[in-house]
Amino acid sequence: MLELRGLTVRYGAIEALRDVTLRVAKGQIAAILGANGAGKSTLLRTISGIVRPAQGSITIDGREITKETPEAIVRLGVAHVPEGRGIFPYLSVRENLRIGAYSSRAKAGETYQSVLTTFPALSRRERQAGYTLSGGEQQMLAIGRALMSGPRLLLADEVSLGLAPIIVKQVFDELDRIRQRSITLLVVEQNARLAMKFADYIYVLKHGRIVMEGTRETLAESSELVDAYLGV
Repeated sequence: MLELRGLTVRYGAIEALRDVTLRVAKGQIAAILGANGAGKSTLLRTISGIVRPAQGSITIDGREITKETPEAIVRLGVAHVPEGRGIFPYLSVRENLRIGAYSSRAKAGETYQSVLTTFPALSRRERQAGYTLSGGEQQMLAIGRALMSGPRLLLADEVSLGLAPIIVKQVFDELDRIRQRSITLLVVEQNARLAMKFADYIYVLKHGRIVMEGTRETLAESSELVDAYLGV
């Protein structure tokens, strides 16, 4: 589904990503682990076309998208849930979701009902402004808005950030259900234990480079993972 080869991203003289190569198979949940500043958000922003790489390539189902615009990438089936949720606080839940369907209006009604089925809490808040929702509901709204574009690949950035543990579990349970609808997920996460539980395959990013990778089973007991993740 997704393949990055030799991806390098620079902000001026600063190299945020260096020679990153990874693959995410169709139907997988893959996780990117790393401390603050490791380059995790930059990686997702580059895949979604917001940031341009200095070198390397990005392909979706064998089609190179490295030079495509963010709008074109959405139309190719990639949706991005940004860190911090990025909802429109003064628009209603319904309006936030409808905005997510701008690239696939033909099926907007059907998709809208599907999102409300996935997140029943939102169906009870349709007319409420985004800022009135709880943190967990806002995160659900951000994910729901991304689903409105009908993606095949969902990029999710720190969806557990600032949420109570019980709400985090609920959100990740929903992500697992989303995967069961044949949507592939690439999730950036600081909570290593959480990622180990939900992800099929894990990459560890440190100072802009992939330092470890493997299935959750092969990395679960690895002391190297702790060293790489925490920088010990």
